[in-house]
Amino acid sequence: MRLSGKMSQLGSESAFKVLAQAQALEARGMDVVHLEIGEPDFSTPENICAAATEALENGYTRYCNSQGLPPLRAEIAKELERTLGIPVDPECVIVTPGAKPVMFYSILALLEEGDEVIYPNPSFPIYESMIKFTGAKAVPVRLYEEKDFRFDIAELKAGVTARTRLIILNSPHNPTGSVLEMEDLQAIADVAGEYDITVLSDEIYEHFIYEGKHHSIASLPGMLDRTILVNGFSKSYAMTGWRLGYGVVPEEMVDPIVRLIINSVSCTTPFIQHAGIEALTGPQDSLLQMVAEFKKRRDLIVGGLNAIPGISCRLPGGAFYAFANITKLGMSCQQLADYLLNEAGVATLAGTGFGEYGEGYIRLSYATSLENIEEALRRIETAVSKLAA
Repeated sequence: MRLSGKMSQLGSESAFKVLAQAQALEARGMDVVHLEIGEPDFSTPENICAAATEALENGYTRYCNSQGLPPLRAEIAKELERTLGIPVDPECVIVTPGAKPVMFYSILALLEEGDEVIYPNPSFPIYESMIKFTGAKAVPVRLYEEKDFRFDIAELKAGVTARTRLIILNSPHNPTGSVLEMEDLQAIADVAGEYDITVLSDEIYEHFIYEGKHHSIASLPGMLDRTILVNGFSKSYAMTGWRLGYGVVPEEMVDPIVRLIINSVSCTTPFIQHAGIEALTGPQDSLLQMVAEFKKRRDLIVGGLNAIPGISCRLPGGAFYAFANITKLGMSCQQLADYLLNEAGVATLAGTGFGEYGEGYIRLSYATSLENIEEALRRIETAVSKLAA
């Protein structure tokens, strides 16, 4: 069978590869602490599950509006106006099975072969994968540790050419946990406005901010009409397996994206959309408790990593990842990640899984219990001490 040449440009996520390796070791009897997968370890709140069950019982099991149920789109618009202070037209809200489809559909709708996209590096690997799949050129802009893993705006601007069609942002950021400040967003908005560039802003971790508040580039003057805002329910409401996401897009992009939905998945499961309505309109106690718990975990893992000779880690402002600098250990990040998994039973991710500028770092997800984090830190410290012996 001959596959399309485009398939060679489509990448994957190293987290799932490492998960499979860790599970294979567990099957052979090894105890593994999992710090590789980025999903909350909390259960979906009961009121959300109950809403889905009620919707099932009420017959919401058939095809529905491909753009998303109007009541859910209306609640998403209200939520964004409340949290970001921007008036959102529900007709510009599109509901999809998870947040990734919004990215994929937007990139497919916007890009042609030879176009260019500026994106952060290191970053969520699917950005680069989707860009290359369309035949466009992925233009990485390095995130610097000394800048708390934020853009050097001069470098971003230097990456702009006549072919630049899109700038991708992610704040709070995977894998570094960095948070863009308002001055960063304004500078990027100025570049986008000057060169007539669309911005795709991935804000899936918006609620996981530990100091200060979340800011969206879409809230800046003139930016709502040139921003594709990507978000979803997976992280904030512990609904990763439910596959429920959404985008807010410029009016002229609604029809093209809806047509891509019709040609691929038809619609998003209606009873799950009803669960989304409950998530937004119901009690928010579970979300607040989860974020408070993640803050405790963040402080524990970062403090523990900084106490291990040869490892240093900046305090991330958001998301639930620690991006630890391991350059003093004299190993590549992949060598260290393999060593920690096979010798210490701790599953982490090599920074290069997030791009070339991830070398010298490993990503550790603290979406696990305090007890597991403490055990992982003990194992990492023991394993690293053996390297120095």
